[in-house]
Amino acid sequence: MYTKCGNLRFARKVFNSLKEHNAVSWTSLISGVAQFGLEEEALVLFNQMRESLVALDEFTLATVLGACSAQKHVLVGEQLHGYLIKAGMDSSVPVGNALVAMYAKCENSHEANRVFELMPIKDVISWTSMITVYSQVGNVEKAQEYFDKMPERNIITWNSMLTTYVQNGYWEEGLKLYNLMQREGVDPDWVTYATTISACADLAVYKLGIQIVALAEKLGFGSNASVANSVVTMYSKCGRMEEAQKVFDSIDEKNLISWNALMSGYAQNGQGRKVIEIFEDMLSMDCNPDHISYTSVLSGCSHSGLVTEGKHYFSSMNKDFGICPASEHYSCMVDLLGRAGLLEEAKNLIDGLPFKPNVAIWGAFLSACRIHRNSKLVEIAARNLLELEVEDSGGYVLLANIYSDSGNSEGFAGVRNLMRNKGIQKNPGCSWVEVDNRVHVFTVDDTNHPQTKDIYIMLEDINRKIEGIGHPHGPTNSNCSEFLIPKTLED
Repeated sequence: MYTKCGNLRFARKVFNSLKEHNAVSWTSLISGVAQFGLEEEALVLFNQMRESLVALDEFTLATVLGACSAQKHVLVGEQLHGYLIKAGMDSSVPVGNALVAMYAKCENSHEANRVFELMPIKDVISWTSMITVYSQVGNVEKAQEYFDKMPERNIITWNSMLTTYVQNGYWEEGLKLYNLMQREGVDPDWVTYATTISACADLAVYKLGIQIVALAEKLGFGSNASVANSVVTMYSKCGRMEEAQKVFDSIDEKNLISWNALMSGYAQNGQGRKVIEIFEDMLSMDCNPDHISYTSVLSGCSHSGLVTEGKHYFSSMNKDFGICPASEHYSCMVDLLGRAGLLEEAKNLIDGLPFKPNVAIWGAFLSACRIHRNSKLVEIAARNLLELEVEDSGGYVLLANIYSDSGNSEGFAGVRNLMRNKGIQKNPGCSWVEVDNRVHVFTVDDTNHPQTKDIYIMLEDINRKIEGIGHPHGPTNSNCSEFLIPKTLED
């Protein structure tokens, strides 16, 4: 009882008062300590249990394996795995599940799969653990394979597959899975709604999003902090900051994720001063920021040209809260200084980095040099960017555009040839619009949309009107495709 209530001191006191310790009492104490992230102490207790000559059972070993689910304890876990095989306990379902979970958290999908295949009996936890294994390494297809093979599923299984899709960028598939859950009569929980609303946020599908939010509220999940945080993010990404602010204000117990969601929304919508206001409100509520909080603040300052404020908050990270600036914070600062035309200061910041600048930092600097037409620093930024030999096309395309703008056809051709030789392809530009519960996606060089002909007729008509009032226009080379919102969601 005390361990479940988080009172480890009293739990230890009761344990020490026992005249005799058996496997149940040891396992209860070890489990309670491990649940609160005290893995080192849990392993010390396990060694004390072994020295007391109490027989180890499958539940004790499964609990200890749970405490080994971190990279620094993986060797202990592997040693326990060897012991289990010698003791003939590896065929136990709880032990097998604990082993799979341990290797999953250590991102060792090969060993997790080997343990799973050798299990003579598998339950729903075993199958769900394998979905988690492949989700963590980004292998969505393999996770889907295990999901499809499952003889039975529970809500945790459905949520695991849903999370796999959303966290790996398969947002449409996530919404289709949510639709399937509805058809099969699976009762969703707060995790289902928090994840599904996140998918709507990433797709910026406002109308579908508010339908799902309405369902969540109808079923009593609207007051859940995680669901509300997802709703704040969805409204923010759809540009509906007033609605986002209202949802945020309605959260009774705001956590750091709540504050970060709102600050990120204002930053993305270019309201830097509002980000600072929210940040200061958060501090006044004794909620300490993390690295994500500072990324939002610095990004907001960058997009609003708040150089003095940005420098202040960048300095306060380590001084006030002991947060060491990471690459994303330096990238924001380079962008902030670059946008303000302080290119030399931005270059000095890059030169003084405690690590090697990455593509985001050099890309931000190169973009600023392009805006302010500093050819000398453009060459420096370009050279460093190309030396990184990244496969991302963004830096190469930016450099090619700079050469094109300056009339340097030789440099432009050189970058294009380099991209071709390295097999780097530019991802096509993409935008979408939601009309009558249909999301129309527009991409370059795609003519699959059923109304492509009508769209081009309209574009030509718009171009003629633009020319009629004396404005030049570019070529209309963007085409479109379409995906449909699932029928039950559409209804």
